[in-house]
Parts: sequence; structure tokens; C-alpha cells
Amino acid sequence: MNMDHEKQLKLQAFLDEELSEAEAKEVASWLAKDQEATLLLAELRNTRQSMARFEAGVRLPESREFYWSKIEREIERLEPAAARPEPVRTSWLAAWRRFLVPAGAVAALLIAVLVTIGPPTPQGGRLEAESAFNDPGVFTYHDYDNHATLVWLSYPAEKDFPDSDQNDKVQ
Repeated sequence: MNMDHEKQLKLQAFLDEELSEAEAKEVASWLAKDQEATLLLAELRNTRQSMARFEAGVRLPESREFYWSKIEREIERLEPAAARPEPVRTSWLAAWRRFLVPAGAVAALLIAVLVTIGPPTPQGGRLEAESAFNDPGVFTYHDYDNHATLVWLSYPAEKDFPDSDQNDKVQ
């Protein structure tokens, strides 16, 4: 059949008397012109009549609601078993990784906080330390609460001056 799905549904709705009066008139005029639609409507009527005769002979031992509730419970019972995946066995390395990754993140965060805050000072005093970038051999330490300043000089550096043996030979 070359009829699209929407037209087939429209014929089914016409057969079930679900269309408005205007839509029903439109479908009736369409059926008068289209033999394929008329044949499909006849087939749908025959199918409906056959199913009605078949259902008339079937009697259930319990009520319809109870019967369908049993089917629903059985479907629900079987679905979780089918949807439940097999338990995956993990290696000890994977188990450690699950522990170490969050622990490493917490440690990195703690280190970042400690670096930002700075080292603790005695009695809540204010300390300051600085290093001259242009001269890495000098380090200055200020303790403002005790009014103390310490300057550390790393001089003379061995590589800045030649060996004393070489100085003696040059002279």
C-alpha cells in the first residue's frame, strides 16, 4: 500500500467513530474517491469483527483487573533481573586508585591553602621574608613584632672567585 501512516490512522479513527462530524464527512468523501482507502477500511472492519468474536469466547477465571495486575507484576519482577548488570570485579590497583585520587585532590587543596596563608607565626606575630630575584644570594627576614631583621648573604660564592691557588700563581 502506498498510503502514508497518517491516512491509515485517520481511517482507523473513522472506523472507531473518534472523528468530529466535519472530519468524518471529509473521510467519507475521500473513501468515495479512493479505492485503496476503501479496501483498507474493509480490512480493518473484518479484523475488528474477527477479534470481537474471538474475545467473546475467552473467559478468565478471575476479574480482568486482577488478571492484568498479575501480568504487570510478572513484567516488573523480570525487568530488574534483566536490567541488573553483572557485578564487575575490580583489581586491588583499581580499588587503591578509587581511594588515592580523592585523597590526592584533598592533599593538593590543603597544600594550596597552606601556601596561600603562609607559615604560622609565634604569638600571632607578623613575619615577612623576601628574596631578591636579581641576586639569589641575598635573603631578608623581617619580624615586625620583635623589631628584628635578618639579612642572609651567601657570599663569597665559590664560583665568583677563582681558587686561592690560582691567585697565588697569577701574582
